[in-house]
Amino acid sequence: MAPALLLVLGLLLAPVGYNVWLSFTKWKKFKGFGEYAGFANYEKMASNPFFAEALLNTAIWVVASIVFPIALGLGMAMFLRNMRGAELFKNIVFIPRILAPTAVGVLWFYVYAPAGLLNRGLSLVSGSQVEIGWLYQDNTVTPAIIATFVWQTAGLVMVLLLLGLAAIPRDPIEAARIDGASSWQIFRRITLPLLMPTLLMVTILSVLAGFTVFDLLWVMGVNYPGQRSLALAVFMYFEAFQKGSWAFGSAVAVIIGLVVLCVTWIQTLLQSRVDRMVR
Repeated sequence: MAPALLLVLGLLLAPVGYNVWLSFTKWKKFKGFGEYAGFANYEKMASNPFFAEALLNTAIWVVASIVFPIALGLGMAMFLRNMRGAELFKNIVFIPRILAPTAVGVLWFYVYAPAGLLNRGLSLVSGSQVEIGWLYQDNTVTPAIIATFVWQTAGLVMVLLLLGLAAIPRDPIEAARIDGASSWQIFRRITLPLLMPTLLMVTILSVLAGFTVFDLLWVMGVNYPGQRSLALAVFMYFEAFQKGSWAFGSAVAVIIGLVVLCVTWIQTLLQSRVDRMVR
């Protein structure tokens, strides 16, 4: 017990505590600790327009990371649930998940390039030359990166929901069919309520992924001159490692950590409530 406790204290709690302490100082790169700054970094963050932009973009990311992967994953799971010979399709859909996010970002960066695969396909379909800068325009950069995120995560969501569907007992469904219930009625009144614990777990994982997304935005949107791809994690990296404002970057990291803790706390409350409903 003691070695495990020491590992937790040394590898998890100590770095977190050190980061919190840094956020209350004037620590700068290569200049070291200046003096205690109180809540100055947090006040500076609240008045920084880039922080507000990063917060808004992160909120968009969180909503997108919930809605699209779960809708697509649930649709595929319901379609493939009892289908024979669907193993190959499941494996193909899951493959993007095992790729490193950085590699996925580089791959899709070239797909979205003005002379990339997407524009070439659109040129063949439309019969005219298409050279859209998907990652360089205000109205296309966010949807383009979100589509990449959905492509990478929908396979994992599908697998988790397939496991949840497999755990649902067949008796209530068969009884409903004998009583003449339609497929939609069975899904809405039996399958969906019994699938709620799995859906809740997938939703929480999606929220956490949306708040901490960094790799795709950094690889695909770092060259973009605007701030549409500036999420909280990217903003933290810019401030801490590009500008050398480690104390300010630590304050941003504390805010992200508090949000994640709040989400985890809400998950615990909802999970117990859903468990009581299912029973």
